[in-house]
Amino acid sequence: MELYNLTIHELHTRLSTGEVTSQEVTESVLKRIESIDKQVNAYITVTQPLAMAQAKKADEVISRGQCTPLTGIPLAIKDILCMKGVTTTCGSKILENFVPPYDATVIKRLREEDAVFIGRTNMDEFAMGSSTETSYFGPTRNPWDASRIPGGSSGGSAAAVAADECIAALGTDTGGSIRQPAACCGLVGLKPTYGRVSRFGLIAFASSLDQAGPMTKDVQDTALLMNVICGYDPLDSTSLKVEVPDYTAVLGKDVAGMSIGIPKEYFMEGLDGEVAKAVSEAIKVLEGLQMEVKEVSLPHTDYAVAAYYLIAPAEASSNLARYDAVKYGYRTSKDTGLLDMYMHSRSEGFGAEVKRRIMLGTYALSAGYYDAYYKKASQVRTLIRKDFETVFEECDVIVTPTYPTSAFKIGEKVNDPLNMYLSDIFTIPANLAGIPAISLPCGFTGEGLPIGLQLLSNSFQEEKLIQVAAAYEQESRWHLQKPTLAM
Repeated sequence: MELYNLTIHELHTRLSTGEVTSQEVTESVLKRIESIDKQVNAYITVTQPLAMAQAKKADEVISRGQCTPLTGIPLAIKDILCMKGVTTTCGSKILENFVPPYDATVIKRLREEDAVFIGRTNMDEFAMGSSTETSYFGPTRNPWDASRIPGGSSGGSAAAVAADECIAALGTDTGGSIRQPAACCGLVGLKPTYGRVSRFGLIAFASSLDQAGPMTKDVQDTALLMNVICGYDPLDSTSLKVEVPDYTAVLGKDVAGMSIGIPKEYFMEGLDGEVAKAVSEAIKVLEGLQMEVKEVSLPHTDYAVAAYYLIAPAEASSNLARYDAVKYGYRTSKDTGLLDMYMHSRSEGFGAEVKRRIMLGTYALSAGYYDAYYKKASQVRTLIRKDFETVFEECDVIVTPTYPTSAFKIGEKVNDPLNMYLSDIFTIPANLAGIPAISLPCGFTGEGLPIGLQLLSNSFQEEKLIQVAAAYEQESRWHLQKPTLAM
């Protein structure tokens, strides 16, 4: 087995005992990227000189006996998290040459652990998409089937982990953008509680929904990354002062007696038969672990997509107003006046999906329609949150499919935005409610495509998700299967 095949915890054991060096691991990953990324397009930028310098430093740290679980581990970072001195594009032409002068807080925390940054991963432009097809740098392809999407918007991070082009990655999740690609690529992906992970340095799409989180090869690696990236940050006004537990402490812990809720609204018409079967079998596995299974109701689920696609575009319209081509970002080459410069720079710099959402959001916030659209959507959001609060009074976790189908073909929905938006139905409610959710592999379709199982818990109870996910993973072994890529 090659070094790039291993997990964080497997490599930590080898690094801490001196069996391998971080430089050897990093070289292994870089060679893997060089050999297959032309097929996958997981990366926008590969930071080879930085990675090798960090690996050399990590080896020096390890030689002094100071090896933490992430020391010397090559990680990929979604290209929406600012990294000092490294181009950060958000998958957009408008930020094609933007180099941040500071680190996002999550990047700073990983640097303090002497992690290695292997590159910046591809993504839907400004995280607006479910397929990683809207990137200015071209679509990312699913390592399980190169004709299919890897999910989005963190599709580059997911594909990089699935194809062993990194050991683990960070993504962001505004409406399912960690969990959906995790499901499509056969990974573990966790969206933390809103306020659990700092958003400082995360370039904003929808500020009340965005959260950074881990995308990994197994649940233990997710716990290790969560231990580092979580915690209060005074630089983020939405960061909350809540104690961060040791997420690895619940690994292997018995789940007998815990209760799981099965919401009837998530097993509806339109759910693919193979997905429904795999999730039902996963529920039986959990039931076999002596978990109590209850049918529950989340009655406002049907309104989640409509509410989200008013709230998120409205916030995007406000956030993306800063890209005026004056202080930074793309500026048109046309010699025009000020107003024309704004118009041409934005129309040339933004892609079609971003423009669509800016227009939707601007309309929803306009004086004559604010109460009818944005205000009403915000009220529905409150009802969705109350639905979850009611269910969590009787259940520890909720179990659902992550995605209504397996990964679809590239180009299949690109001209049908409504159909694309509806694929977010199972993931959006967690973002609207601000609660944590995790996706993990629970099977494969007849065509060999991964299927994801989603677990949700109440706010700041990520340890319950990790405990139940680890218990299921121990029984299932789906996470051990790897895609076969022609070298």
